Amino acid sequence: MPSLTLKAVEKWFGEVQVIKGVDLEIEEGEFVIFVGPSGCGKSTLLRMIAGLEETSRGQILIGDRDATAEPPSRRGLAMVFQSYALYPHMSVRDNVGFPLKSAGLPPAEIKEKVDEAARVLKLDAYMDRRPKDLSGGQRQRVAIGRSIVRDPTAFLFDEPLSNLDAALRVEMRYEIAKLHQTLAATMIYVTHDQVEAMTLADRIVVLEFGRIAQVGTPRELYERPANLFVAQFIGSPKMNILPAAHVRGLTLADGTVDVGIRPEHITLGMDGAHVDGVVDILEYLGADTFVVVDCGEAGKLTVRVAGDTELKPGDAVGLIFNTTRTHGFDSAGLAVS
Repeated sequence: MPSLTLKAVEKWFGEVQVIKGVDLEIEEGEFVIFVGPSGCGKSTLLRMIAGLEETSRGQILIGDRDATAEPPSRRGLAMVFQSYALYPHMSVRDNVGFPLKSAGLPPAEIKEKVDEAARVLKLDAYMDRRPKDLSGGQRQRVAIGRSIVRDPTAFLFDEPLSNLDAALRVEMRYEIAKLHQTLAATMIYVTHDQVEAMTLADRIVVLEFGRIAQVGTPRELYERPANLFVAQFIGSPKMNILPAAHVRGLTLADGTVDVGIRPEHITLGMDGAHVDGVVDILEYLGADTFVVVDCGEAGKLTVRVAGDTELKPGDAVGLIFNTTRTHGFDSAGLAVS
């Protein structure tokens, strides 16, 4: 049985529709991530699942129970927000145990659950500190611990790492991945950072203007995007897109208007090149260098090469596509095979 099901879910703010008929099943124990550009509706959809936003139309089922009209307190879900929302005057122990104390559990049971959460999140050494004495990553772990003790049906994360610096984001991605392995709990996570989505998710839900553009594993979305939007949203750098009319020597499916090719699927060489160009800029990243090539009417294409390349701006190059890794898109932006 799915852990959570959305059936034709809609959200209206007055005359403005922000969620436009979303259907989705999330299996028990699955880690699902909502991604999309700002304003696509990903946080609104998460808040509807949590019960923090009213569902205008459609159904939200938790297990086999219709929870559409239930208040947040009845849904059995735990939400971790972008802001840590910790009580500054309380110790870590009291912050983590606060939901249980509010529910009237016996002190011995509260201590047992809080100690277990502290063990899982490696907070044992910080239990007597106050939030002001913790780093950003430690505060986020306390916020997660407060959710764990409730033993929820599912965890909901709303951009939980966006307030952290780059190094802490990497550390907390690892912590959250390990937490999912340890708890085997259903997790629904919102982020604008596709690296978080690609590294953490079992499945990714890509949203565009309140609709699902595609659902799939990170690999499925990367290797088989359903449309131009997904092709260019998933992947960093994004997929190169160029008009099919400016590509030489490719056998294309009927209806192909645009050709997509990822930077790592292009090699440089003059013989048999599908497109010619001139090196515009180089972005050195250590092991890799991204070479931006100006291909005239075909546009500027990015090529991933070895970090120690001797190319320089102004060099004439030919771009050879891996023909088994090209993508065709029709005039509506949909993938063609």
